[in-house]
Amino acid sequence: MHITIIGAGAIGGVLGAYLSRSGQKVTFCDIAEDHVRKMNETGLRIEGPEETFTISCKAYVPEKLVEQGESLEIVLLCVKAQHTEQAITQILPLLNEKSYVVSLQNGLCEKQIARLIGAERTVGCFVNFSADYLEPGRILYGGIAALYLGELDGKISKRVTHLQEVLSCWGPAQVTDNIWGYLWGKMSYAGLLYATALVDETMATVVSNKELRPTLMELCSEILEVADCEGIHPLGFDDWEPELVYPRKKRDSTILDCQLEKLAKRMASNRKTKSGIWRDLAVRKRKTEIEQQLIPIVEIADNYKVNMPLTIQLITQIQEIEVGVRQMDWKNLYELKELYEVVENNEPKIR
Repeated sequence: MHITIIGAGAIGGVLGAYLSRSGQKVTFCDIAEDHVRKMNETGLRIEGPEETFTISCKAYVPEKLVEQGESLEIVLLCVKAQHTEQAITQILPLLNEKSYVVSLQNGLCEKQIARLIGAERTVGCFVNFSADYLEPGRILYGGIAALYLGELDGKISKRVTHLQEVLSCWGPAQVTDNIWGYLWGKMSYAGLLYATALVDETMATVVSNKELRPTLMELCSEILEVADCEGIHPLGFDDWEPELVYPRKKRDSTILDCQLEKLAKRMASNRKTKSGIWRDLAVRKRKTEIEQQLIPIVEIADNYKVNMPLTIQLITQIQEIEVGVRQMDWKNLYELKELYEVVENNEPKIR
């Protein structure tokens, strides 16, 4: 089995390192030339909560990988959502009829990949462990969290169960017949994480703020309402439980508060206390994936005539931070809260 990691940053770097250390044949590919050079010269270093280790590896930039001309067997696609089409297009000449691509990305990228290479060569994956690219050849790993593999049509295939077995060198990879449920569950969680990045604070601090919770849960409900319209049953993971958030009329604030305290405690215990979204904005000074994650959901919502005022406001705020016309600040969250209260006071209570 030959595994190619496309995007050897946080997620791809961690999984590729564990796979390589377990004896799998792994090739890394990344667009960052300095990262590729460092990996080839001194290896890839993973700094985790339980251990720190370095593997020797072979890495290429995409152009050099294509020049090798070797057919790819299993591709773990770990690039940012906005780079999906470019990454797939570059490796397309190396894919054969038996090749398949597993998306370990944020968003609903499986839809885009399936359009480019066919659903039969696309495998879904939900991954929630945290990691950060620190510098060339060096990645911070937050620790084990949920990872589910699944075919897009819900069948439990041999290739998925085999990949689960291979990934056991990393941790408890699991197989699901409802990968879309996990992906939409994570989209609702993404809404919460984008909100935490409106302020220069830890995720746990924002989630622990009870004054803001009704606003944040309504934000997540907007996304879950769209999933409901699509006929998807979102699933929970790692102390995030969509069923406690939506449908709104079934929400029990006492039970939900208890669950959110668990979530905040989990967030506080992670080595990575701020999200990758925060890191994109505050450290790497680059655009987030919001255009590929939340904007498509707003577009889907339009088809069902579902209003998403908080999500739209959040998108605007994040995009303004991206271009420097807005700063991270608690007042951003309180602007959302003000909008939430206006909407609540004007919406008929039929939800």
